[in-house]
Amino acid sequence: MTRILLLSDTHGYIDDTILKYARQADEVWHAGDIGSFDVTDALGALKPVRAVYGNIDDHRIQKEFPLDNRFKCEDVEVWMTHIGGYPNRYDRRIREQIKQNPPKLFISGHSHILKVMWDKKLNLLHMNPGSCGKNGFHQIRTMIRFDIDGEEIKNLEVIELGKR
Repeated sequence: MTRILLLSDTHGYIDDTILKYARQADEVWHAGDIGSFDVTDALGALKPVRAVYGNIDDHRIQKEFPLDNRFKCEDVEVWMTHIGGYPNRYDRRIREQIKQNPPKLFISGHSHILKVMWDKKLNLLHMNPGSCGKNGFHQIRTMIRFDIDGEEIKNLEVIELGKR
């Protein structure tokens, strides 16, 4: 079993509470708008980090992390990108590719709106962890943690970090 902490849209912000939850995970996944290597360096000092770059990330972060990260965690195929949309409203850039080759778990960030939805048409789970940073229009800072056990995604929990 692999314990995952999923976060997004830090915009350069990291604090002890985020790091506390990172210590409890086996891996940390960041769905873009990292904002500063301070974030990924602090997380990476604790646990392995998988990340994608977002629309606010500069050329150095874009060089370090991909736009799309497709990988397997145990028996779950994952596709993580920053701007991806959500079921029935996927971003134009990925729309055809996700229909032709859907993962089991599709992760995006960007909206700062926490969303977990089942896509019945493509038989995939979509997650957007919202934003755990302090920049943006969101009111409550959020992350998600969950377990991957073989081919199962389970024990999903929304973590609220308080007002931004």
